[in-house]
Amino acid sequence: MKKLMRNRRRGAIFLLGFFGLFFVLLLSRFLYLEVVGKANGRPLASQAARQYLQKETLFSQRGDILDVNGEVIAENVTTYSMIAVITPRLTIDKNNPQHVVDHEHTAKVLSKYIDMKESDILKILDQKLDQVEFGTAGKNISSSKKNEIMKEKLPGIIFKKTHQRIYPNGVFASNLIGLVKEDEQKDGTFLQKGQMGIEDSENKELSGTDGSINYSQDNYGFVLPNAEKVLKKPVDGDSLTLTLNKRIQTLLEERMTAAQKKYKPEEMMAVVMNPKTGEIVAMSQRPTFNAQTREGLDKSWRNLIAEEPFEPGSVMKIFTLASAIENGVYNPDAYFKSGSYKVDKITINDWNNGDGWGDITFNEGVALSSNVAFANLLDKIGTTRFKSALESFGLGKSTNSGLANEATGDILYRYPIERVTTAFGQGTTVTALQMMQGISAIANNGKMMKPYYIKSTKDGKTGKVTKTKPEVVGTPISKATANATLKQLRSVIEAKNGTGSMYKLDGYKLAGKTGTAQIANPDGSGYMTGPNDYIYSFMGIAPADDPQLMMYVAVKKPVIQAGESSTDVIKSIFNPVMQTSLQYLNIKPEKELNAKSVVMPDTANMKVKDAQKELKTSGASVTVVGDGDKIVQQLPKSGENIFVKQRVILLTNGNVTMPDMTNWSKNDALKFSEISGIPINFTGEGYVLKQSIPAGQKVSAKSEITLKMEDPSKLPKYNAKPSTDEANADEKQETDVHVNDVAGAITPQ
Repeated sequence: MKKLMRNRRRGAIFLLGFFGLFFVLLLSRFLYLEVVGKANGRPLASQAARQYLQKETLFSQRGDILDVNGEVIAENVTTYSMIAVITPRLTIDKNNPQHVVDHEHTAKVLSKYIDMKESDILKILDQKLDQVEFGTAGKNISSSKKNEIMKEKLPGIIFKKTHQRIYPNGVFASNLIGLVKEDEQKDGTFLQKGQMGIEDSENKELSGTDGSINYSQDNYGFVLPNAEKVLKKPVDGDSLTLTLNKRIQTLLEERMTAAQKKYKPEEMMAVVMNPKTGEIVAMSQRPTFNAQTREGLDKSWRNLIAEEPFEPGSVMKIFTLASAIENGVYNPDAYFKSGSYKVDKITINDWNNGDGWGDITFNEGVALSSNVAFANLLDKIGTTRFKSALESFGLGKSTNSGLANEATGDILYRYPIERVTTAFGQGTTVTALQMMQGISAIANNGKMMKPYYIKSTKDGKTGKVTKTKPEVVGTPISKATANATLKQLRSVIEAKNGTGSMYKLDGYKLAGKTGTAQIANPDGSGYMTGPNDYIYSFMGIAPADDPQLMMYVAVKKPVIQAGESSTDVIKSIFNPVMQTSLQYLNIKPEKELNAKSVVMPDTANMKVKDAQKELKTSGASVTVVGDGDKIVQQLPKSGENIFVKQRVILLTNGNVTMPDMTNWSKNDALKFSEISGIPINFTGEGYVLKQSIPAGQKVSAKSEITLKMEDPSKLPKYNAKPSTDEANADEKQETDVHVNDVAGAITPQ
């Protein structure tokens, strides 16, 4: 018993000592904090103040992307995310509740405004959380819809401002422009980051710097009166003006879509460039995607024009021809024996099964795209000099365009047979961007221009505009050689049996070269042998006497219809786009301009009836916009050439009225948008099936016009042909003169 008492006494003494020591240490800590005023090296006052200090992010705007005329390609718009406060703790005044009071009523009302069932909204509101969101249905809410919801005066429903990147043109150079991904941050905000194309390569310039505002609040979250605020202003990102022309790009997309539907190729590429500056005027590919809806993105992640090297076929002969002329070994009137050419034990055949055309001149060989002609030219040039020439044209290396993952291609030049096949476009690989850069030297007096797509940059902070200067990246040939090469390339178009005779333009002299390339098997075991297993292409330069535009179109493995040829595929894209581009850019046609065209008169200040009478003889389709009595604006502009059935829009001095756009092309609809200043939204591709605002109704810049587009074959009462902007797209080809000028060229002996 005594032993037990002693143990208890010892235990009590131990506990007393332990708690006594703990109390002394705690008291010492309090005294230290009171005297020194710091904890862990940091002032206590600042830590206490931090509990009542609120920091709010002031979001910057990502820079806009515009076309060469200032039309929007990509921009940020303010949207809202909807939040429901569930917990009643934030409600101080019961007469002014700050949380959702009636869940059933709130769910019923919200179901009218967002894409979510009433029952699903109710499930979200019934969760035991402080606040909830509504998934994608509650995001990207427009200002107008947000205001409508706020008018319902639903307690606890609040909105958080966000920014959404929009691409109003849908399918529009999408693989060049790219898109933005929005990553949610820990604080619930979203960070916009470019994922591909210009949005990615120029992400640093386009991205802004967020600002912030700091202020003090009380325990209930209210800002304290007379609280000091610390403001850091946001800095918006730079805006980019591109070299792309919206009108030309839109027409190119229409033609590419039509060809895709009709011929179902595996891939297509098309580029329009100004050879004097290197400016990319238009660029498109298939497959592609809609940047706004993301439709097709899973099938089209790469920019084929910059990232996909391929064997170009006979378009490559342009470089061989220029090299021969530059080295003084090309005599257009000299004869050679066509048909076949031997390299060691391998025979090179002309594309007509090696039959050839007997003894013909080199000028005829160029027009007929004879492989044997170019094999003979290589002998005259010399293999070493020819490789140097190819390298001077920029082949085998990147153009350094600034786009991600740009390919370099490969000059295949190890063995004698590879050197010969390179001379007519087989074996060696290039990118479409390299082709545009190299051939710009031929179209620009020997000066090779670097392709570029950013016209100018506007600083988001200072507003200063910096223009991109055209860059000469080499002079592979002389001016005399460039002009002589263009003269020979005209024979491809103008000669009776020229392989490019079907690409003639109305009123403009054209130089160019066709191409048909075999496609290598993925496993490297030779080439594909199917009837459509080729890459068909055409490079056109116009006007040939003073080139202002060059356009390259390549189509891989199209399904060619009975009675048609590969030329029909390329022509349906090249002819309408090149013809319209030259006219739109007001590039004067040759003196012998086809009589079907007339000069657009100046109708400004004319009475409507007089203007219509003036245009009656032109055969153009005239649309008067507005209810005024005098003309104030017109498209096309005065002095431009107009053609039969081309749409002419006249704007009057009265109220702007909505025209009947049924069966209009997208390009014609954009003319109305341009002349009226009223934006238009498009859904689908093709021609106008329906319009959201009826014809005759007054419209303004605030009007929301949506046009539903559809394939012409599906339009009711579609009897009229498209306007002359696309007039030549579907003309039937007279004869099939463009046959495989590379395919079957090599025959082992």
